[in-house]
Amino acid sequence: MAKAHKSTKNIKLAFAINLLFSIGELIGGFLINSVAIMSDAIHDLGDAIALGISWFLQNFSNKEGDEKFSFGYKRFSLLSALINAAVLIAGSIYIFTQAIPLLFNPEHSNAQGMIWFAIVGVLLNGYAAFKLHKGKSVNEGILSWHMLEDVLGWVAVLIVGIVLLFKDIHILDPILSLAIALFILVNVVRNLTKTMKILLEGVPEGINIEEIQGKIEKIPGVLAVQELNIWSIDGEENALNLRLSVKGNSLADSTAIKENVRKATSNLKIAHSAIELEWKDH
Repeated sequence: MAKAHKSTKNIKLAFAINLLFSIGELIGGFLINSVAIMSDAIHDLGDAIALGISWFLQNFSNKEGDEKFSFGYKRFSLLSALINAAVLIAGSIYIFTQAIPLLFNPEHSNAQGMIWFAIVGVLLNGYAAFKLHKGKSVNEGILSWHMLEDVLGWVAVLIVGIVLLFKDIHILDPILSLAIALFILVNVVRNLTKTMKILLEGVPEGINIEEIQGKIEKIPGVLAVQELNIWSIDGEENALNLRLSVKGNSLADSTAIKENVRKATSNLKIAHSAIELEWKDH
C-alpha cells in the first residue's frame, strides 16, 4: 500500500510540473515569438494530460471486478493512451500548420528567452523524470522515458537558442519545431498502434500461438487443441480461452490436464483463463 501511495505521489508531482510549465510555455512562446517553444508546449500539455489521467487511473484501474466489469477495471488504463494520443496528434498537426509557412518567411525569435525557457525545461522535466525513474511500478517506468524525451527536446531548444545568439539563422526555430512535432507524431502513432492492438484483442507481443498449441498438444491425455485464444487485458496481464479434445473421463484426468496446461502457459502472464475439455468417449 505504501508503494502504491508513493507511485501515485510521484505521478502527481510530474503532472503538476508539466501542467504549470506547459501553460508558461504557451504564454512565453507567444511572447518571445518562438514556434519551437510553442510546439514543445503542446507536447508538454499532452504529457500533463497523460500524467493526470495516469494519476487517476493508477488507483481506478486497480478496482476488482463487479457486475458491470467482471474482468475488473484494468483496461481503463488504456484510456490514458488513447486520450494522450489524440491530444498529441492534434497538437502536432497544429504545429505543422504554423511552422511550415515560417520556413519560407522566418520571423525573429528572442534567443535569450529561448535559452531561459530551455534551462528551466531541462531542470523541471529532468527532476520529474528522476522521481519517476526511481519508482518501481511499470507505469512510472514508462512515464519516466516520456519525460526524458521532454528533456532531450529542451536540450535541442537550448542549442538552437545559443546558435541564434551568434548567428541570425531564424529558420532554425521552425525547423526545430517541425522536428519535434514529427518525432512526437512518429512515437504517438507507434504507441497508438500497440494500444489499438490490445483493444482489438490481438495476440500479445512475443507470444507464438502455434508454439503454445504444440506445447499443449504434447501434454499426456490431450488429443488436439480445438480452440486457443490469447489476448491482453491491459498490456501487462493476459487472458486465455482454451478448448481441448482429451481422452480419459475421470476427475483426476481433468485436474491433471488443466494443471499441465497452466504449467505450459505459466510464462504468458495469464491472469484469467477458461479451459474447456471435450472427452473423446463422449
